[in-house]
This record gives sequence, structure tokens and C-alpha cells, in this order.
Amino acid sequence: MSDNSQDISQGGYTTVDGRKIGGVMMEMKNITLRFGGVVAISDISFNIHEGEIRAIIGPNGAGKSSMLNVISGFYNPQEGEVWFHGAKRPNMRPYQVAEQGIARTFQNIALFEGMSVLDNVMTGRLTKMKSGMFAQALWKGKAEQEEFENREVVEKIIDFLEIQAIRKTPVARLPYGLKKRVELARALAAEPKLLLLDEPMAGMNVEEKEDMSRFILDVNDEFGTTIALIEHDMGVVMDLSDRVVVMDYGRKIGDGTPAEVLANQDVIDAYLGVSHD
Repeated sequence: MSDNSQDISQGGYTTVDGRKIGGVMMEMKNITLRFGGVVAISDISFNIHEGEIRAIIGPNGAGKSSMLNVISGFYNPQEGEVWFHGAKRPNMRPYQVAEQGIARTFQNIALFEGMSVLDNVMTGRLTKMKSGMFAQALWKGKAEQEEFENREVVEKIIDFLEIQAIRKTPVARLPYGLKKRVELARALAAEPKLLLLDEPMAGMNVEEKEDMSRFILDVNDEFGTTIALIEHDMGVVMDLSDRVVVMDYGRKIGDGTPAEVLANQDVIDAYLGVSHD
């Protein structure tokens, strides 16, 4: 895939493989994150363009999940700025970030095991529910209408991800690959502008990876959702991504198209464990 960052950085759209890629949606400016004396992220800057699939890769311990946690509001950096849709974002709690239109999945599946698939996906609509707790308990008027509208959105997502047959099944009974798909469905239920995927293929077999890859591409294509993902499977990263940022020991060592990253000597050394004198 070609790198169009120079063409679209000032706004407008360009086309990549038939898809529209727009201007900068999110920008991370000189982000530094520390935990006591440990520096998890050191002065990293990169951006995410509207409509693209942006991969964040690197060896174990590179700081990838910490960066995703900064984007989603779980961590607030000690230095640097997060910009979203052209405005500097103040320190926020995760639910406030979700209300801005950012949803995520987790490296370790975070579903309600005792609840059905349908009920789990419905929890993704919480930020869209405006009626109060009392009204919801009575389930009348606005609350009832809101429930029907949210249910309609959720049912479309369930159909889209082809999990109709398990919609009433408790999540605890599902195999790992389907749990991952349910977690994706819950994130999509929030109708995010930016979807963060933390190792969506981890622990999957080849067939499950192929299915998840297809769904990620379909989400990007049919919903126009911007996606940022962490993934260790380099084949998946190269096939899915428009651009890739590479981290190692909390530093950025590469940023560009998949082809450019594969040819970057610093990236090659980081993955092969090679050092130069």
C-alpha cells in the first residue's frame, strides 16, 4: 500500500486501494510515559489518518499496549500531547474518551462470562443511553424507545460479524476465537470513529485469523471506521495496514508503509536481536 501522508496531511481525501483516507484524526506529540523510574514510552510522535488502518508493532516489552492505553485514556502521559480532530485533548478518564468516539478491545478478553453474547454486545451501547436509571428500570416512554433503537444497532452488528447462531449463548461456553469476535462486536456497538484493537489475532489458529482479518477489513471498508491495532503476526500486519509505526524499548524506531518498515535496518535488528558496534 502506498504512503499518502504527504498528500493528505493538510486535509481532504486520497484513495488507497479503493478506500478513502482523510486528514489527521489523531496525533500523538512527544509522548513520554513513566512508571516510577521505568520509562515505558520515550518521546514518541506519530499520527493516525481518518479511514486508515494503522498498525503499532514491536517486540515484547516495546511499550505498544502502554501507547494504546494512552490513546484510550487508561494512562495519562507525564509529557507530550494527544490531539484528536484538531483539538488538544485534556487528561480524560476512559469513559470520557469513549464518549469522544474511541472504542477498544483488549489483549486479554474482557467480557462478562455469565452473560449472553447479545447482552455483552449491548453493553457497548452504554455511552449512547441517555435516559436515567429510574426511567430504565420502569422501561417506559423514552427509555423503552431507546432500548429498541440500541437493540436494532446491536442486531445489525451481530449479523455483520456472523454470530447470529450464538447470540443467546453465554460467553463462557464459547471457544476463544468466537469470544474475540464478540469483543469486537461490543466495541463496534459503540459506533466508534476510532477503533483500537489490542492483539486481535492473539491465540488464534490460521482459520480464525483469516476470519478476523476479513472482518477488520470489512469494518474499515463498510463502516469507514479508522482502526489502530497492535499485532505480532507480521503477515497480518503487512496485509492489513496502510502504515506501521514500530516501537522498541519505548522508543519509535520506524514509521511508514509496510514495505518501508520491512526495509528499515533498525526494525530488522530489533526483531532479530542484532546489534551493531
